[in-house]
Amino acid sequence: MMGGPGAGKGTQASRLARELGLPHVSTGDLFRANLSQGTELGEKARGYMNGGKLVPDDLVIDMLFDRVSSDDCAAGYLLDGFPRTEAQAESLAARLGDTAVTVINLEVPDEVIVERASGRMLCRGCNAIYHTTFNPPANSGVCDTCGGGLYQRDDDQAEVVRERLVAYHTQTAPVVAWYQARGVVCSVDGNQVPDDVFAACAACLQEAV
Repeated sequence: MMGGPGAGKGTQASRLARELGLPHVSTGDLFRANLSQGTELGEKARGYMNGGKLVPDDLVIDMLFDRVSSDDCAAGYLLDGFPRTEAQAESLAARLGDTAVTVINLEVPDEVIVERASGRMLCRGCNAIYHTTFNPPANSGVCDTCGGGLYQRDDDQAEVVRERLVAYHTQTAPVVAWYQARGVVCSVDGNQVPDDVFAACAACLQEAV
């Protein structure tokens, strides 16, 4: 899944994973899990972070392939949050070899992304996603599913989202072009109601089978 910050990648990947019975592999979640569990890969990453250095792409990919080597990924998986640069895409392609890849690119105008992100709330208990306008909880500040408290991430503040969009257009948008040159991109209008976006994403995967 690719698209700008707040384009709906996580929401659609989670739904597709449930519908298709495939794991939703978020590199952000993998990173946090390896750090919190003190795995060998996590400790290597911590060493770079404590030294004020970026974690090398190869180490991030090691974490990814450690996860997708699990039995539940044998039939496929939905990758969310990676690759973010052409260098990462090239490294990933080298590891995947002949494995078939489909890239779903969610296209959403920048100002819509800013509006979405600035109203987004997450549950502290189960990580369910809400929005003050588009998907409000039944009770303000409380998750409908588990009753956990809702919060807004610091990087969902409007001014921060605009900065993230600049980074996206500079670093990550070229990755879409990299995959388009290889004929594996299915573009989806992400500025629709979620059910329509989901149907379009599912159609992309059906066409790729």
